[in-house]
Amino acid sequence: MVEMELNKIVIDEKRHDQLIVLKEKNGERILPIVIGLPEASAIKLKISGFNPPRPLTHDLLHTTIEYLQAKIDRIIIDRLEESTFHAKLVIKASNGEDKAIDARPSDCIALAVRAHAPIFVEDEVIKQSEIFNKDKL
Repeated sequence: MVEMELNKIVIDEKRHDQLIVLKEKNGERILPIVIGLPEASAIKLKISGFNPPRPLTHDLLHTTIEYLQAKIDRIIIDRLEESTFHAKLVIKASNGEDKAIDARPSDCIALAVRAHAPIFVEDEVIKQSEIFNKDKL
């Protein structure tokens, strides 16, 4: 697995789909992921330091996980199937056990920026994405 970090968010409010780009930590490879406008906005708001007067959905989920004495340990983007990325939200339970929950990468990343949790991508997913992106050029 490769640790990556959020490198760029491209928001175009005239389009439905937005783009986030993950970059290999201590490396050069990138992973572009198309996400929806609400998720892109949720990520952008958090990294820009905006604190809404009431909790947004990702804030609510993050607070709920902490209230249950668990923590978001990491996220893993583990598959690319038919141009769709699949991810797991890994939560460390109060008993120390890891629980992996199937989720969209966009939701995982929105939670990771709130929890300051690392983002990991399976090496094979990066390789598949590189082939897929080259085919589109």
